[in-house]
Amino acid sequence: MKVRTSATDNKAESIIKYMTVRAVGCGSHMTASSENQEERGRCLSGAGGLTKQASTMTAIKHALQRDIFTPNDERLLGIVNVCKAGKKKKNCFLCATVTTERPVQVKVVKVKKSDKGDFYKRQQTWELRDLTEVDAKDASKENPEFDLHFDKVYRWLASSTAEKNSFISCIWKLNQRYLRKKVEFVNVSSQLLEESVPSGESQSVAGGDEDALDEYQELSTREEQDIESMMEMCEYAISNAEAFAEQLSKELQVLDGANIQSIMASEKQVNILMQLLDEALAEVDTIEGKLSSYEEMLQSVKEQMDQISQSNRLIQISNTNNGKLLDEIQFLVNYMDLSKGHIRALQEGDLTSPKGIEACINASEALLQCMNVALRPGHEKLMAVKQQQLLFAELRDTFARRLTNHLNNVFVHQFNHFSHFKMTIPQFYRSSCLSLPGHDQSSTLSQHTADLTLPKHNPLHRDLLRYAKLMEWLKNTHREKYEGLSRTYVDYMSRLYEREIKDFFEVAKIKMAGTTKEAKGKFATLPRKESALKQETESLHGSSGKLTGSTSSLNKLTVQGSNSRRSQSSSLLDMGNMSASDLDVADRTKFDKIFEQVLSELEPLCLAEQDFISKFFKLQQHPTVAPPLAQPEPEESDGGTPSRTPPQAEHRQSLSSEKDTVRLMMNKIFQSIETELNSLISLGDKIDSFNSLYMLVKMSHHVWTAENVDPASFLSTTLGNVLVTVKRNFDKCISGQIRQMEMEKISKKSKVGILSFVIGFEEFAELAETIFRSAERRGDLDKAYVKLIRAVFMNVEKVASESQKTPRDVVMMENFHHIFSTLSRLKISCLDAERREAKHKYTDHLQSYVINSLGQPLEKLNHFFEGVEARVAQGVREEEVSYQLAFNKQELRKVIKEYPGKEVKKGLDNLYKKVDKHLCEEESLLQVVWHSMQDEFIRQYKHFEDLIGRCYPGSGITMEFTIQDMLEYFSSIAQSH
Repeated sequence: MKVRTSATDNKAESIIKYMTVRAVGCGSHMTASSENQEERGRCLSGAGGLTKQASTMTAIKHALQRDIFTPNDERLLGIVNVCKAGKKKKNCFLCATVTTERPVQVKVVKVKKSDKGDFYKRQQTWELRDLTEVDAKDASKENPEFDLHFDKVYRWLASSTAEKNSFISCIWKLNQRYLRKKVEFVNVSSQLLEESVPSGESQSVAGGDEDALDEYQELSTREEQDIESMMEMCEYAISNAEAFAEQLSKELQVLDGANIQSIMASEKQVNILMQLLDEALAEVDTIEGKLSSYEEMLQSVKEQMDQISQSNRLIQISNTNNGKLLDEIQFLVNYMDLSKGHIRALQEGDLTSPKGIEACINASEALLQCMNVALRPGHEKLMAVKQQQLLFAELRDTFARRLTNHLNNVFVHQFNHFSHFKMTIPQFYRSSCLSLPGHDQSSTLSQHTADLTLPKHNPLHRDLLRYAKLMEWLKNTHREKYEGLSRTYVDYMSRLYEREIKDFFEVAKIKMAGTTKEAKGKFATLPRKESALKQETESLHGSSGKLTGSTSSLNKLTVQGSNSRRSQSSSLLDMGNMSASDLDVADRTKFDKIFEQVLSELEPLCLAEQDFISKFFKLQQHPTVAPPLAQPEPEESDGGTPSRTPPQAEHRQSLSSEKDTVRLMMNKIFQSIETELNSLISLGDKIDSFNSLYMLVKMSHHVWTAENVDPASFLSTTLGNVLVTVKRNFDKCISGQIRQMEMEKISKKSKVGILSFVIGFEEFAELAETIFRSAERRGDLDKAYVKLIRAVFMNVEKVASESQKTPRDVVMMENFHHIFSTLSRLKISCLDAERREAKHKYTDHLQSYVINSLGQPLEKLNHFFEGVEARVAQGVREEEVSYQLAFNKQELRKVIKEYPGKEVKKGLDNLYKKVDKHLCEEESLLQVVWHSMQDEFIRQYKHFEDLIGRCYPGSGITMEFTIQDMLEYFSSIAQSH
C-alpha cells in the first residue's frame, strides 16, 4: 500500500504540474472575470518571479522529455540552464539522463535551442562514467559557476545558484547509485549532499530505490487524453486549478478507502491460502526425506562404478600402448626391410643386360627409399635399426663401387671403339680412294670425311642412357663417385671429339682451298701483292647465294653480272689484267656450301651431346649442383697425350645452377670448336675477302636459332663468340674497299666515264642484297652500306675535281646518275636519303653542264643581251635602252646578223660532237643531255625575243631563225650522228 500510495501521489503530482503548464500556456487567452481569480493573481504576483521561472523550467523539461529523450528510450532526471563561462552568453541546457533499458547508461547531454525554429536539438553527449570531477567553485557562497571534468575541463555558468545546486545534487545521486562513488565532488557544500540523502533513506538510495530519483513521472498519451476529457467535464478545471486538484484528491481518497475495504473483505480467502501453503510445506519435507534415502543408495553405486571405470581406463591405456607398439614395429618392417632379391641385385646384379639393369634400378631405388625414411624419435636408439642402417650403408658402398667400375669400363671401351680406326687426313683420302666394299668401320669413317660429316654418337648415348636412373641414384648417394664419373666421361669424350673435330676441319679446309695442283698453282704463280689483289677480285665478282645455298641461281646471277661488266676498264673487279670470265665462280659457291655444311654438322652434334649430358647426369632436376669439373684434372700417366690447358671456367670453385655445370662440361668436351671455327673463318677470308658476307649471314642465322632455343647454352655462346670474329672480318672487308676507293687514280689522256669503285659498289650491293635477302638481321649490312656510299660520294667529287680530260660536271653527272639508277633498282631502304641526294646531284650537274656548254655557239648574242640586262638593272628604263650607244638598234641588228640559221646549226653540230666526246657510252646520257640543251636553247631564245619586245618596241627586229628551225636543227643533228 505504501508503494501504491507513493505512485499515486507522484501521478497526482504529475497531473497537477500538467494542469499548471496548461494553465500558464493558456493564461493569455483567458478572461479574469471573477473576484477569486483576481485575488489569486495578486497572490501569485506578490510571490515574485520564482513561481513563473519554475513553471517555465517544468515546461521546458516536459518538452525535452517528449521531443528528445523519449524517442531514444531515455528519462530526464536533472536539468540546468547554462552558458559557457567567460564567453558571449549562448544559453543551452545540461541534462542528466538514464536509459530505460538495462544495463542502465547514465549520460550528460548538452541541448541547444535551434536558431531556425522553436525546437531543441541534441548537441553533445558525455558518458557519466567519463566524468572524473565536479567543481562547484565555492561551497560557502552562492556562485552560479561550476566545472565538469570529462576528457577536458568544461566551465559553465548556471542561470541561478539554485539550478546549479539541484543539478549537482542529481549528479551526486546518480554517482552514488550507478558509479559506486567514482566521481569526485570539490567545493560542494556537505549540507547539500546530506539533503540529497535524508536520514534513514541513504540505504535505499545506495541499494537502488529508483523511485527516489523520479521527481517527475511522465504521463502516457492515454493518461493525457483522460485528463483532458476530465478537465472538459469540469467547468473550472482551468480557471481554478487548485479547486480542481482538491476535488481530484477527494475522489482519490474515496477510491483508496474502497480499496482498503476490499482487501479487508478478502481476509478469509487469505487464511485459506495460508493453510494450503502449510500443507504444501509438509509435503515438501516428506519428499526431501525420500530423496535423501535415494541419494545414500546412489552413493554406494557411484563408488562401484568409479572402480569399474578405473579398471576400464587402465585396460584402454594398455590396448592403446599395444596398438602404438604394433604400429611402430609395422612401420620399421615396412620401410626398413629390403628384400633378398634387391640385396642380390645390388651385390651381384648384371649391369650389361636390360633385365639386369632394370633389377639394379629397382633395387637401388628401394635402397634409397629405405635409407631416406624419416625415423621417428627414439628409433635411432634401437639395435635392429642400427644394424639395418649399417647394412644399407654397406650395400650402398658396394653397389656404388660396382656401378662406377662398370661405367668407367664402358667409357674406355667406347673411346677405344671410336678411336681404333682413326687416321690422318691423307690416310682418309687414300682410304676413300682405295677402300673396297666390306670394310665396315674404315669405309664408314672415310665416307664421313669424303662427305664432310661428323661421326654420330647416338649408339653410345643410347647405350649409356640405360644407366641414367642409376646415375641419378649415384648423384644422390655418392657425390664423390658421381663427380669422378663426370670427370672421366668429360676427359675421354674431349679427346675423342678433339680428334674428330680436328680431322673434320682439316677436310673442310682442304675442300675450301682445293686439292688439285692447278688450283694451288693459280695462287702460287702470282706475286704476293698480286695474289692478294686476285683474292679480292675473286671475292668481289661473280658470287651470290641465298641462305639455301642454291648453286644454279648463284651461277646464273654470277654469269649475268660478269657479262654485263665485261667491257669495263680497270676497276676492283679487273685487277691483275684479269676479266670477270676468268674467275672461278664455283669456288665461292663451294665455300658457301662447305661453310653451311660445317655449321649444320656442328649444331646437331653439340645439341645432341648437351641433351645427353643433361639426361645422363641428371643436371636439370635439382636447383644447385657442385660442378664436377671444378676439381683439378689429374695429369696423364701414360704420357701419350700432351697436357692441355683447361678452360678458365674449370678453375671456378662453384656454380650457382646446373645449366652452368652443363655449359662447363660442354666447354671442356668441345674446347677446340671455337679455335677451329676461327681458323676456318680466317682461311675463308684469305681465299676471298667477300666470303665474310656469306659467313656473316650463315653465322647470324645459326646464332639466332641457338638463342631462341637457349640463350645461355654452350652452342649459343660459342657461335656468338665466333660471330664477333666474322663481323670483324666483314668490317675489315668494308674498310679495304674504302681504302681502294681513296687510292683510285684516273688517266689524264682518256675520258673518265663511270668510275671503277662506283661499278664495284653496284656489284657489291647486288651481291649483298642477294645474300641477305632472307637474313634475319641486316643491321651490319645497313651500316656498311652507309659507310660505302658516303665514301663513294666523297671520292666521286674528289676524282671529278682532279679530272683534266673530262669536265667536272660530266664526271659528277654520269657517276651520280649511275648511283641513282643502282639504288632505285635495288630499292635499299636504308639508302633512300642517299638515293635522293644522288638524284639531286645528277640533276644539278646536268643543268650546270648544259648552261655552260650553250654559251659557246651564241656567245656574242649572249654577251649583248647580258649588257642589256645590266643597263636595266642599273636603272635605265627598258624603252630607253635602244638609245644607248652600245646597245642601239643598229648594234642589235649587227649582232643578230652574225648568227644566221646556218651558223647556228653549225655551232650546234660542233657542240654535239664535243658533248659526245665528253660523255661515255656505257651510261647512254647523250640523248638526255642533248634534249636538255634543246630545252635550254629554246628558253634562251624566248628570253631574247622577250627582251627585244620590251627594250626595242616597234623596231621589227627578229632573230634570223625561228623555234621551229631550232627544233629541226637539233633533230637532224641527233639523227645524223
